[in-house]
Amino acid sequence: MTVFLQRLYFSLIGLFLALPLIVVAGVSVNEKQDLAFPPKGFSLAWYAEIFTNVEWRNALFASITLAALSAAVALLIALPLAWFLWRRHAPWANIFQLLGIAPFTLPPVITALGLLTFWAATGFYGQPATAVISHAIFFVTLPLVTLSLGFSSIDRSLVEAAATMGADDRTVFRTVVLPLILPYLVSGYAFAFVLSLNEYIVAYMTVGFTMETLPIKIFNALRYGYTPTMASVTILFVAIAATIFGLVARFGDLPKLLGAMSSRDQE
Repeated sequence: MTVFLQRLYFSLIGLFLALPLIVVAGVSVNEKQDLAFPPKGFSLAWYAEIFTNVEWRNALFASITLAALSAAVALLIALPLAWFLWRRHAPWANIFQLLGIAPFTLPPVITALGLLTFWAATGFYGQPATAVISHAIFFVTLPLVTLSLGFSSIDRSLVEAAATMGADDRTVFRTVVLPLILPYLVSGYAFAFVLSLNEYIVAYMTVGFTMETLPIKIFNALRYGYTPTMASVTILFVAIAATIFGLVARFGDLPKLLGAMSSRDQE
C-alpha cells in the first residue's frame, strides 16, 4: 500500500508539473487563432507556419545558428581551461574556474547589461557575432563543469604510462585523454546548445532587433496579438530539448555526466 501511495503521489506531482505543457500543446493545435483549451478542432497548420512563413523560418534558422556556434565557442573556451585545471593543482588555478562559472551564477539581467555595456563601448553592438560570443561566455559554465567531471574520471596512470612510452603532451591528449572525455564533450555541447536555443535576455541585449531569434520573435509578435504559432514554437523547443537530452541519456552515463559518483568511485 505504501508503494502504491508513493507512486500515486509522484504521478500527481508529475501531472501537475506537466499541466502547463499540456495546455500549451492543446492551444498549439487549435483550428482557429484562439487561446481555447481544450482545443476547438484540430490543425497542425500552426506548426507548418514555423517553416513556411518567412519570418518564423528565418527566426528558427537564426536561433539554431546562434545556438550551434555559441555552444561550439563555449566548448573551445572550456576545453583548454578544464585541461589546464586538471593538469595544474596550484591554488591560484582555481581563480580561472571561478571566472568560468561566474557569468552563469549571476542573474541573467546583470550579465546581459554588462555585455550590452561592453559591446556598446567597443562599437560592436548589434553585430550577430556579439550574440555568439555573449552566449558562449554566458553558457561556458556548462561544458566547463561536464569536462571537469570528465577529466576527473581519467585514471592518471594511463597518462603517465603514455608519457613513459615517449608520447608528448599533444599526443597524450589526442590518443588518451580526448577519447575518454568525448562523451563529456558531447554532453557539454548539448547542454549549451539547448539553453542557448531558448535564451532571450542576453540575445536581446546584445543584438536588439538586428537578429531576430525565435524567443525575440515571440516577444515582438506578442505586441501585435497572439497566434497559436507561438505555442507551436514552444512545443518544438521542448521536443528538441527532450530529443537531445534523451540521446545523451541513451548513449552516455547521464547520472555521471550530472556529477553523480559510481559505486566504484565511492569505494
